[in-house]
Amino acid sequence: MNDLTHLDSNGTARMVDVGGKTETHRVAIARGMIRMSDATLEAIRSGNAPKGDVLGPARIAGIMAAKRTGDLIPLCHPLALDAVNIDFAFIADGIECTATASLTGRTGVEMEAVTAVSLALLTIYDMAKALDKGMVIESVRLIEKRGGKSGTWRAPE
Repeated sequence: MNDLTHLDSNGTARMVDVGGKTETHRVAIARGMIRMSDATLEAIRSGNAPKGDVLGPARIAGIMAAKRTGDLIPLCHPLALDAVNIDFAFIADGIECTATASLTGRTGVEMEAVTAVSLALLTIYDMAKALDKGMVIESVRLIEKRGGKSGTWRAPE
């Protein structure tokens, strides 16, 4: 018997049927960072990047990406999200992005949170690439998920 949820008995890709699952409150938190030069970081912090405010458009891009995850990732269910929050923190050599996605539904929001972080960081790159083409996006990962049959999971620290 095939234990892979996205393959049928013939090995053909399929969308998982979540119709029989119980609706529960589900939350996923993802995080990633973009490393950059001190000058680029200061330009973003002070609002003096060539394209202006960098974090505002990046926040909107992250939210929009979470809402469109089902269109971007094959076999991912389109979800009616309750909320998506994008937070940024300045760190020593870059910016850390944390996305929290939530809903009450039959399937989790892990992919929505990871997609939100990825696109928010890509938008930072796009908005600041005139200053620093060598920026590095890294460590994009799920930090925590809550809800559903498997309950709570947290990434090891």
